[in-house]
Amino acid sequence: MNRLQAIALCVVAANLALVLAFPPYDYLSLARGNIPTFGGFHFFGSPPLHGQINRDFLTLEIFVVLINAGIAWLLLRDGTGRAVRRISRSQRGVLWLMAINLVLVLLFPPFENYYAINKAALPSFDGFYFLFGDNAQRQIVATILYIEIVLVLVNAGLLWLLLADRGREKLSAEEMRRLADTLRTRQHRE
Repeated sequence: MNRLQAIALCVVAANLALVLAFPPYDYLSLARGNIPTFGGFHFFGSPPLHGQINRDFLTLEIFVVLINAGIAWLLLRDGTGRAVRRISRSQRGVLWLMAINLVLVLLFPPFENYYAINKAALPSFDGFYFLFGDNAQRQIVATILYIEIVLVLVNAGLLWLLLADRGREKLSAEEMRRLADTLRTRQHRE
């Protein structure tokens, strides 16, 4: 682990502490038949009255922080190790775009209006709204949010594979000799 990766791990730990210290809450109103609507972020030690933690959204927040930690780990590694494969410039671009997309998906989640919330198998959909806006009349549609995140990850994974550097690694003459010697010794053993 290099110095930049250590800094990234400290930032990830701080982000996780912040996410867990201020989890997302849903407000359960008796006037609305205990239908949860998004109540915002509150300190864990002092939850709002009639509030419950939105576990789906909290789980997604933690996953996005951890996925972005993995992205930072890949982007900040140095190529000095023998087993380290070089990441192409286009693959680095895919990593940056995936990290930005994941953050945007969480900042503008899908909401449904509390009037349309029912016990149907498929959730309704009202639109994408800014997370820190006035969403007292809305509920986050976790199902659609999960689908969005999975699609971002699948698309980024496919792009990563598509843009992989397929060229042969260039070995020095000394490395080629060592590789040939190890192959010869393996053949003699068999």
